[in-house]
Amino acid sequence: MSSLPRIVIVGAGFGGLTAARALDGLAADITVVDRRNFHLFQPLLYQVATAGLNPSDVAWPVRGILSRQRNTRVLLGEVTAIDTGSREVALADGRTLPYDWLILATGATHTYFGNDHWERHAPGLKRVDDATLIRRRLLLALEHAENSRDPAERRKLMSFAIVGAGPTGVELAGAIAELSKKVLIRDFRAIDPRQVRVVLVEGADRVLLSFPPELSAFALSELQKKGVEVMLNTRVTGCDGDGLRFGDGTVLSAATVLWAAGVAASPAARWLGAPADRAGRVQVQPDLSVPGQPQVFVIGDTAAIVQDGKQVPGVAPAAKQQGQHVARIIRAALAGKKSPGPFRYRDFGNLATIGRHSAVIDFGFIRIKGLLAWWLWGVAHVYFLIGARNRMLVATQWFFNYLSYTRAARLIVGADPGAKEP
Repeated sequence: MSSLPRIVIVGAGFGGLTAARALDGLAADITVVDRRNFHLFQPLLYQVATAGLNPSDVAWPVRGILSRQRNTRVLLGEVTAIDTGSREVALADGRTLPYDWLILATGATHTYFGNDHWERHAPGLKRVDDATLIRRRLLLALEHAENSRDPAERRKLMSFAIVGAGPTGVELAGAIAELSKKVLIRDFRAIDPRQVRVVLVEGADRVLLSFPPELSAFALSELQKKGVEVMLNTRVTGCDGDGLRFGDGTVLSAATVLWAAGVAASPAARWLGAPADRAGRVQVQPDLSVPGQPQVFVIGDTAAIVQDGKQVPGVAPAAKQQGQHVARIIRAALAGKKSPGPFRYRDFGNLATIGRHSAVIDFGFIRIKGLLAWWLWGVAHVYFLIGARNRMLVATQWFFNYLSYTRAARLIVGADPGAKEP
């Protein structure tokens, strides 16, 4: 057995992968464990869901990313428990991973606020499987409409509802509107895809609540120009295969419903017996460690961090900064040096795209909207993709789509246990 310090990182998302790479060259045995063998660039997952990109364009094998890092091994496995007394991570197959330092970067999933049975009818968008399922439902709905002779059934099949008007909901709504009205207009004969109805439902009084009101107003206007119907101050009380029901008793008939209304953290707090907030995120110390467990850290969407009276957002830049900070703490501790101290999030801006030629960016000191924001959004996302090959691939695909209004990834694949198949 090696006498080197054992560092276990659970989760190969933005936070976990950044921490692992920041520990390259350290005299330690590092193990990265994830239940999937790939790292996913979630900000572009909606493009997979709306047939703009293939899954392989936004996901890369973790082993390949860390293959040159000699102090690190990658394990495929699902964590089921953590014994903080014996310092062991338990996996579903019965294996245990002993640790001296533990980093939990297990992310979050979508939440239905106590109505988990809605998930069958309204999938969220957090995983590659979610994206391919959504793409399947979108494209199959139009295929079924093409085959139908019932006008009422056609209207239902050509109606798409998205619950939640945060960045994911806005991006999905804009992309579906463009897919139907710009890309598919010549693909069908019995139906006119331009008649597709896209409805975005939000419980608050504006879209993009995390943005300043002026950018929210701009986003609303741009969505409406694309033909998206936006329902504000609307509370969903029911969801099934026929559509949505609202608090005022009205019903929205839609064969396809997508969920972008909220997130819930992984079971990390329960594993650790640590305090958590209402969303299940671990309430960490200022240095991102767990109270009473200074060698256990929680980062990314799994951590509840308050800075200057505000919650640090669950976005990729924050998770990456947290991964880097924890790596610095571990390096300093093993070298017998002073700890870097509390974590400080550096907010480099908030970005969201509304569709082709339109996005909003909030840099704090300056706010940008429209075409320039859209180009900056695209450059930023391509830049943060892992590997030069992937940057070139996605940039080339986007540029081709930009010129031709083409969506090449319109493949209906896989099975959908929550829907009736033709």
